[in-house]
Amino acid sequence: MRVVIVTESFPPDVNGVAHCALQTARHLVRRGHTLLVIAPAVADQAADADAPCAVVRVPSLPLPGYPQVRVALPSRRVAAAIAAHRADLVHLAGPFVLGVRGMTAAARLGIPAVAVYQTDLAGYARTYVGTGEGAAWRRLRAVHGAADRTLAPSSAAVRDLEAHGIGRIRLWGRGVDPVRFRPGLRDTALRRELAPDGELLVGYVGRLAPEKRVDLLAGVRTLPGVRVVVVGDGPSGPALRAALPDARFLGRRTGDDLARIFASLDVFAHTGPHETFCQTVQEAMASGVPVVAPAAGGPLDLVGHGRTGLLVPPGDPDALREAVAALAAAPATRAEYGRAGRAAVQGRTWEALGDELIGHYLEVLRERTAVAA
Repeated sequence: MRVVIVTESFPPDVNGVAHCALQTARHLVRRGHTLLVIAPAVADQAADADAPCAVVRVPSLPLPGYPQVRVALPSRRVAAAIAAHRADLVHLAGPFVLGVRGMTAAARLGIPAVAVYQTDLAGYARTYVGTGEGAAWRRLRAVHGAADRTLAPSSAAVRDLEAHGIGRIRLWGRGVDPVRFRPGLRDTALRRELAPDGELLVGYVGRLAPEKRVDLLAGVRTLPGVRVVVVGDGPSGPALRAALPDARFLGRRTGDDLARIFASLDVFAHTGPHETFCQTVQEAMASGVPVVAPAAGGPLDLVGHGRTGLLVPPGDPDALREAVAALAAAPATRAEYGRAGRAAVQGRTWEALGDELIGHYLEVLRERTAVAA
């Protein structure tokens, strides 16, 4: 197949949309498909040197107040690139701005499109501006409603999409690398550095932004014998350092370095209530680390409450603190949850999920052919 991925974000960006788009691109190329990626321009001109395929960059601007996120500007380059690639199918990754242009171009060219829902934009609108949820859903309905198929990453995401009038939905999760993320990377030297007095390490990994509610860890840091570790960067960084003065902030980490940190934690605590999937929960589980997460969105599918971790009411700092305290007091339970979590995700490789995605592509192409006949 000749496929174009139109993505709102792509490496060197570090977020769920960028990571999933990169893993998808790698898998399609490995399977022998001819691929093109269209993504917003970034400041680093050499960013695509290691990309698995050609990348067309569209002019973009940094998001006000959050310069790490860039938003594509209107450009004829999207339609021209899709046409020049002679695409059989267009894959829209987290479509909202650039993806709308990709959907319009695909419809005009008569090319089937698969839209991958990845970001709770309505929840972000509520968090950042206190309004705009309705407008966000109208835009999402427009682009997903025009697509041949929408792929949602979790049962909660499927329910949200259906509740807002979006159809033709299938469930498609995310892969994890169980070789990179594994318990064997637990590092005693790193643990001594982060917890010189042998404290229990409770870690968060992700963007430091208002919607992630990392501030909820303030109660956890007061637990005796507990050290909070925060990995990531973002606009909330300075405020969080003030709110969590004795936490260890490690900045953005990736690759094997990140995998070593995951494996060295005793508990992984995710705090954001707006996750359509939550890849870091899956990476913690692959690393053999028990998870505490909100009972909302993607974690509902990932975390087996009382089996691989604990689910708590979203936004409740006392419940979060109590869950971490319960695990801190029960090393045997932590070990049991860690083993069960690792077993639960071992089959969810990017290879398996990539082949499942190709199956969706082929079904969409067959449906288009049947309609045309």
